[in-house]
Amino acid sequence: MKWEAIQPNRGQFNWGPADQHAAAATSRGYELRCHTLVWHSQLPSWVANGNWNNQTLQAVMRDHINAVMGRYRGKCTHWDVVNEALNEDGTYRDSVFLRVIGEAYIPIAFRMALAADPTTKLYYNDYNLEYGNAKTEGAKRIARLVKSYGLRIDGIGLQAHMTSESTPTQNTPTPSRAKLASVLQGLADLGVDVAYTELDIRMNTPATQQKLQTNADAYARIVGSCMDVKRCVGITVWGISDKYSWVPGTFPGEGSALLWNDNFQKKPSYTSTLNTINRR
Repeated sequence: MKWEAIQPNRGQFNWGPADQHAAAATSRGYELRCHTLVWHSQLPSWVANGNWNNQTLQAVMRDHINAVMGRYRGKCTHWDVVNEALNEDGTYRDSVFLRVIGEAYIPIAFRMALAADPTTKLYYNDYNLEYGNAKTEGAKRIARLVKSYGLRIDGIGLQAHMTSESTPTQNTPTPSRAKLASVLQGLADLGVDVAYTELDIRMNTPATQQKLQTNADAYARIVGSCMDVKRCVGITVWGISDKYSWVPGTFPGEGSALLWNDNFQKKPSYTSTLNTINRR
């Protein structure tokens, strides 16, 4: 449902794959978390490189949001309205939306989404919010900004693309359960729900039994932290089998991030996840 995939050319929509996912979820009674409406990445060139002003870019946003949310109204229980709008230091990430409209593009997107489907939960979604750092504070600022416009923001999604050990791309492994819960609670104290929305926990490969157990412990900390916070409403794992994980292609030398291995065999992380849930 990303913009580049669903509206690659202005006014020309490719509904097929998204329709298939929506139909599969509906037929099985699954909740469908829909992702994403306004994002700097995977944005078609006609949007990213268009000669817009404030008014014309808002019109493009409105048309896109109305079309996509309208088509899946009643099927998407949650929408990631704005995705990854922050730099690591908590400042706003450069994008065509920020350059043309300014920070107001964020509450404007929420206003448009609310008008398009008031029945769904509206989220801001980002990665590296789990550490209680400047980026976490930036997410809080976004929630306050949306609320300052008198608008509804239902939740903040923490993507939780984590590691179970230090890797070349992430020095800090998954924090303690208490630290994670504290971060979740700090966000929830703004009057919003929180959720882990894209969970995977990678390691340096190849995996060993010791690394797999360390990884399982990290999964338990994530799951437990959500269970410790009343307004943590869900966990979405970003894939099923390591065979199809995005991680090795993006972070060479890292992987084994999901609950099933390449052969669809359950890993220690699968067991630790279920055990943590069952201890509730």
